[in-house]
Amino acid sequence: MVRLLVALDDDLSQARAQINAVESMVETADGAEAYLLHVFDDNPEGASVHQVEAVRETKDRLEAAGVTVELLESSGDPAGEILRYAEEYDVDQICVGGRKRTPAGKALFGSVTQDVILGTHCPVLVCGSEDE
Repeated sequence: MVRLLVALDDDLSQARAQINAVESMVETADGAEAYLLHVFDDNPEGASVHQVEAVRETKDRLEAAGVTVELLESSGDPAGEILRYAEEYDVDQICVGGRKRTPAGKALFGSVTQDVILGTHCPVLVCGSEDE
C-alpha cells in the first residue's frame, strides 16, 4: 500500500497533471491512499476544502481509479503545512505542483516546491501543469 500526500492549490491544470501522475503510479501499486491537502493562504470567509474545484476533481478521479482518498485542509505557510502533514500521516511520497519561474523569480519570491523538497527526506513528485 502506497500512501501519498497530494498538495493542491487552486490551479486546475496543475491538479490534472498531478492526477495523471498519481493514476500512473497507483496502477502498479498494491493499493493506494491519497491525502489531498489544500492550504489556504488567507481564509477569512471560512471556505472549505470541499469548495476548491481542483480538490473535488482530484478526489473524484482518484476514487474512480480505486484510490482511497481523505481530504485535508489547513491555513498558513503552504510548505510548512505540507511538511507537517507528510510527517503526521507518515506518507511514502509527496506530490506537489510546480510552476515555471525565472531564477530571479525564485530568489525574490521563494518556492513552496523548493522548500518542500529541501525540508523532507520523503520522495517528492513535482508535476507541472497539463498545458506544459
